[in-house]
Amino acid sequence: MSRDRLAVWGDPIAHSRSPQLHAAAYDVLGLDWDYGRRQVTEAGFAEAFASLDESWRGLSLTMPLKEEAHRVADVRDRHAELTGVANTLLLGERVLAFNTDVGGIVDALAEHGITRVDTVRVLGGGATAASALVAVADLGAAQIDVRVRRPEGAAPLAELGGRLGVRVEIGTLSAESDAVDLTVATLPGGSALPDEVSAPLAAHGGALFDVAYSPWPSALASIWGDAPAISGLGMLLHQAVRQIRVFRHGDPEVSLPDEATVIAAMRAALQSQDETRA
Repeated sequence: MSRDRLAVWGDPIAHSRSPQLHAAAYDVLGLDWDYGRRQVTEAGFAEAFASLDESWRGLSLTMPLKEEAHRVADVRDRHAELTGVANTLLLGERVLAFNTDVGGIVDALAEHGITRVDTVRVLGGGATAASALVAVADLGAAQIDVRVRRPEGAAPLAELGGRLGVRVEIGTLSAESDAVDLTVATLPGGSALPDEVSAPLAAHGGALFDVAYSPWPSALASIWGDAPAISGLGMLLHQAVRQIRVFRHGDPEVSLPDEATVIAAMRAALQSQDETRA
């Protein structure tokens, strides 16, 4: 039986752009794969996963299923092991888990000329913050300032920094702000912060990479000033590219055939969807 079925699972899921991204890539690559979407709750994940037959090649996972995907895997890549989450499952005799969000952040920053950083501030403490922390560590960050609403809940990020050999300091969103090279905002939905909190962050934050992308500019990007403000749309695109590498080759680091053309088609699909919504 051919393994030609794939899907993105999450809750909610109707907003996901993954079907458009993957369809555009599969068309360029000449792959007769079927990629859909399915609303799956955290409580319903185990049953849904157990129902998959040998026609399934893989899954993309969004919130709140990334921890569940990590748990169900037989083998995990380095980024999934470090962060404790996975957004990609390759199915077969063994279930392989990957976290392509880390590489997606690295690739999105590289598109804007950011290939090395020293000091970074990460806003937020969830799964995406963990991926951001690993990404900036891969870019050479020596010191990472993590800002969260509840510092007591961010201990896992400090522990992750220790494993990466990076100094991580945890503080509140309103703590005094030193200057940094880059700010990575992972706040849900591009959450707005009070002016007395956001203004100091913008004044000393270097370039802004906000994982939010709709609507854009995000609340933070709209007040960021002269430094570059980069939307999370590039992360969405590049994590999907790495997912497709996994589904095609089993390795997120192995480029696709004619990958530049694939990426151009995926980017056009995103732009077309934005124009349709406008």
